[in-house]
Parts: sequence; structure tokens; C-alpha cells
Amino acid sequence: MPVTSDTDRPDSAPDGAALPINELFYSIQGEGKLAGTPSVFVRTSGCNLRCWFCDSYHTSWDPSHAWMAVEEIVAEVEQYDTNYVVLTGGEPLMHEESVALLEALAERDYHTTVETNGTIYRKAKIDLVSASPKLQNSTPTPDVERPDGEPVDDGWAERHEQRRLDIGVLGKFADAHDVQLKFVVTDESDMPEVEAVVEDVRAAAPWQVRDPDVLLMPEGATRERLAETRERVAELAMKYGYRYTPRLHVDLWNDAPET
Repeated sequence: MPVTSDTDRPDSAPDGAALPINELFYSIQGEGKLAGTPSVFVRTSGCNLRCWFCDSYHTSWDPSHAWMAVEEIVAEVEQYDTNYVVLTGGEPLMHEESVALLEALAERDYHTTVETNGTIYRKAKIDLVSASPKLQNSTPTPDVERPDGEPVDDGWAERHEQRRLDIGVLGKFADAHDVQLKFVVTDESDMPEVEAVVEDVRAAAPWQVRDPDVLLMPEGATRERLAETRERVAELAMKYGYRYTPRLHVDLWNDAPET
């Protein structure tokens, strides 16, 4: 589901600053502190992790993209009537050119959110770092299927487990930016790890991470799956004093692309 599905764009990197773009679309922010905000989403392709429940598997397990110059991305963003831009993926901070895009957007006074797994740090102009630390529940063990229904490559379970969490990087983000820690939660068995990660990040940046900055999000990329998880995750948010975040785009459009 690349941004080039009906447009002629290069499939190899052009000269100059450019990014592999899977989708570029206008929607509402479905998650986090800015849920409900009309935003332009710039989705890069490529990820250093492989969550078994990934809701954008076309950027990780089965990556597809077309290359767009930074100037071209900014020109498309400017077509929409909003001041909010979300740089997402995949893992957008895999790409050094993401910094150039964020700088160009900042020069035009856009509010930028970067959705990241929190394992790669880049010094960049970001208004909100939406970091989603990956818990053990994300590891693609051989007994689960990939989101596209294919079997999991055994090697990815080990690589994902080794890479999925970097407290040092999360601490740097919390030091430098407004940050939200957004945890994908299935049930209460995930909470001891959530609490441990929050404690560790607070030790790395103790004055930055407040309870309202910690968000519990129900696991589920479809309405059917969300119906199974969201009530108990909302109850966990009340029990532990953290913020519950919905997945409004799933409620509204299920698992449709470009939402």
C-alpha cells in the first residue's frame, strides 16, 4: 500500500535528501495526547523491529515504498488545511533524512509528532515524541503468525528481543522533548513490565515523565480485536493512574489503509 499506488514515483533513491515513503495522507490522529486532531501523516518504510501485531506490516514485515524528496513531501503536506504533521512508520528515525524533513516542517511552523519505537535517537526538531516502548508481548515467537498471515522467521524473534528496548534512548528523548510513553497492552500480565520501564525511564530523566505522559493503549488493529481488549485496558489505566488512549482510527475505519 505505497503512496505511489496510483502515482508515478521513483522506486530508487534520488539525489539529495529523500525518504522511502509508504503512505502520505490526511486523517485524524487516533492515539495519544492529540487524539482527534486533524493531521497529515507521513509514513516511512522500514523498521528495525518486527512486532507480531504490527498494524503497518507493509512497512516492516513486507515493506513497500516509493522515494520522495524532502521538498516534495513538504509540498504535499502544504496542500492540507492543518498545522499538525505526524512522522510515522515503520521506524522513521532509521532514516537520517527524517531530520531534514523535521527541520523543513519546523521552518514552516508545523507542529510535528514523531511516532517511534524509542530505540534510535536523532537530534531533531520535534514537538512531541510519541515513543512506544515494546514489551515482551510484542516479540514474534514461532507460535504466532505475522500480521499478513505468513509464518514468523525464527531469526526475527531473537533480533527483535535484543533490540526492542533502549532505556538510554528513551531517557534522551524525555530529556530533550515533550514525550509520551505509549504502551500496547493486552491484559494485566503486561503491567509489571510497564511499571519497570516507566521507573527506568524516570531514573534516566526524572523530571520529565509524569503519570499523564504514560499511556496504555489496547492491542488490536481491527474493531473486532479492540472489542476484546479495550475495556480491560481502560480499567488498568484507572487502577494504575495512567492515561488510557483509544485507537480512534480503528473505531472509525477498522483496518483500512491511509487512516
